[in-house]
Amino acid sequence: MVDIQTVSIAIASASVVAGVVYYALQIRHQNKIRQTDLLVRISPWLSISSSELQAAAVRTLNLEFTGYDDFVKKYGKIHSEKPEQTAVLAVANYLDALGILARRRLVDVDLIFEFWSGDIPDLWEKIKPLVEGMRKKSNYPILVNAEYLYNEVKKREQHQ
Repeated sequence: MVDIQTVSIAIASASVVAGVVYYALQIRHQNKIRQTDLLVRISPWLSISSSELQAAAVRTLNLEFTGYDDFVKKYGKIHSEKPEQTAVLAVANYLDALGILARRRLVDVDLIFEFWSGDIPDLWEKIKPLVEGMRKKSNYPILVNAEYLYNEVKKREQHQ
């Protein structure tokens, strides 16, 4: 037979364990919030205004090119200070910054999908030939987080 003292010790012990677990989860959650806040503060791409981003997205989607070399031939080098390049780079870096937040699970991909659903695939598919050309020229896997975000959004599109 279990006496009252044993039961009260067991309840007290369980309460302490529950408190420690709760506290650990809270610390983890606060760290996630701090990381997200820091990334948003240090990333200029996440600080872009909605009107600037909308203008860059529209300009990017309206560009006509078949690949990296065609883009350079029509608009100039990708790292020029022209409106076309500025728009493409703003869109690419914004998508990459969102991809970082998603890949690190600082922002839920489903939330991004709800806000951006069709826009992310349209924008990525438009800039993908440029990204592939830049990767080839630099021999560096640039904008991998943007591509990650695109793939995650495409998965969600298939399940709708």
